[in-house]
Amino acid sequence: MSNFYETLQSATQIEREYLLSAPIFKAVFESEICIEQYVGFLEQAYHHVKHTVPLLMACGAQLGDDKEWLREAIAHYIEEELGHQEWILNDIAACGFDKEAVRHSQPGFATEMMVSYAYDSIQRISPLSFFGMVNVLEGTSIMLADKAATQIRNKLGLPQKAFSYLTSHGALDLEHIDFFAGLMNRIEDPQEQQMIIHAAKRFYCLYGAIFHAIDTQVGSFVKEAS
Repeated sequence: MSNFYETLQSATQIEREYLLSAPIFKAVFESEICIEQYVGFLEQAYHHVKHTVPLLMACGAQLGDDKEWLREAIAHYIEEELGHQEWILNDIAACGFDKEAVRHSQPGFATEMMVSYAYDSIQRISPLSFFGMVNVLEGTSIMLADKAATQIRNKLGLPQKAFSYLTSHGALDLEHIDFFAGLMNRIEDPQEQQMIIHAAKRFYCLYGAIFHAIDTQVGSFVKEAS
């Protein structure tokens, strides 16, 4: 079996480095993060995570009969991802902020553009484009989620219940990535592989832009609960 998954990782290294260069990561790992930055991250996470299941559904609906095995995998992903946006809102509440204000807020520009591109690429290019997004989101979680949660909790003194999204995704996505790698290694058509690489590059840049924008968005959209 080919190892397209490893090819995908090496082909997207430059874009991955752009994401990891966002100042928010330096703030986290040098214990300089403030609660507004953490809640700002959670707000933007809410605004894209709530689209995960609809995007999976859209992707599955567009797959051809030759990709029935992939549609079955998408059904597995949907079961795993249901309701995760509510975890994020509960984390926000545990930080002392109004989760309903977040629920009814608007996404940042970068977040809206990433979500828009996800829907657009499924329809305009190929449903396989969505797996570029899966690669980015799950790969980033594995690299950062658990470590970031520990650093933020130590710095801000927040309760464990303020980190259900980060801590669950660190462990959950570690399982997911093995599953995902197996799926990608079944994609053998060079044109389909290039579609996924192209999408992953775009999603690293789009997701990276969300993190690069967090500092500029602090305090603009989350009101502390009274």
